[in-house]
Amino acid sequence: MDNKRTAAVIKVNESSYQCTVTVDCAIYGFQNDELKLLLTKRSIPPYKDMWLLPGGIMNEGQSLEEAANFVLFNLTGINNIHHEQVRCYSRVDRHPVKRVVTVSFYALIKPENHPVIPKNYISDIKWVPVRDIPPLAFDHNMLAEDALHVLKKNLQENLLFGELLPEKFTLKELQDLYETILEESLDRRNFRKKILQTGLLRNTKEKKVGVKGGPELYELNKGNKS
Repeated sequence: MDNKRTAAVIKVNESSYQCTVTVDCAIYGFQNDELKLLLTKRSIPPYKDMWLLPGGIMNEGQSLEEAANFVLFNLTGINNIHHEQVRCYSRVDRHPVKRVVTVSFYALIKPENHPVIPKNYISDIKWVPVRDIPPLAFDHNMLAEDALHVLKKNLQENLLFGELLPEKFTLKELQDLYETILEESLDRRNFRKKILQTGLLRNTKEKKVGVKGGPELYELNKGNKS
């Protein structure tokens, strides 16, 4: 290596800095016809005793997805759920102690299917209605808001509604779910036309037993299940 190249390498090294990579998880739960967010209470500084999203450091040898699963299980006991990546956050001052870049994920689950328990540096854990989310530590209010936006977009475009409906469901059940999560009323005819045009649903040719009119049952096409 010549002197010029050596000097260039030294200059780069002198201006570099260490950066911690973390993952944060916005876990939304649909319970009693209400959308809720899973929050954990931090038991260590900084932001001790404040609520925040479950999150932690990506360890050596882990992918981001593996880190998200690892963090969720080790802080809340939740395991083996489908999650989607939201975005990366790299603002320089987002952590008060060191430089931290985080990648956020969201999931949509039934809380009753996933008992939670605070573990490690989490002192408490609870499901909070999205309309009642308190001020969160770090920039987690922004993370939660962005995750909810992506959740709603994916719900509309890709039918990513997690485990919220049974394997076979009626179009009314699907519309009721959409209206509750999106917080808006949807025209029945337009909703059904748009949903069926996506090609993501398959008519099972079966009828829902015990319901007036015997509505048809649908299921997600293979390869499109969330």
